Amino acid sequence: MLDTFENTYPNRDYVIEIVCPEFTSVCPKTGQPDYGTLTFQYIPDKRCVELKSLKFYLQQFRNEGIFYENVTNKILDDMVQLLEPRWIKLIASFTPRGGISTSVIVEHKKEA
Repeated sequence: MLDTFENTYPNRDYVIEIVCPEFTSVCPKTGQPDYGTLTFQYIPDKRCVELKSLKFYLQQFRNEGIFYENVTNKILDDMVQLLEPRWIKLIASFTPRGGISTSVIVEHKKEA
């Protein structure tokens, strides 16, 4: 479902930041919706993620019961497999539930 396009500047390190403020999934314990903001930061190598495909990919979690930690790591793994970036970081900040807010931060760096 995720799609890419060629990085026109593969010889330059630059950071792409994508903010997705309307991410939703479902708590697997309560069945209640979880809302969060996903912030992707990455240094592309040969490919960049196409934004429309990212939007549709993220929408697949809308009805999936999955813990914050699991969904954050799954999304990062899928992005790493797709893009093979030089570096990528995903910050998943979820809205408070029961007076507790949670952020999950995962990172991957390509081995030299």
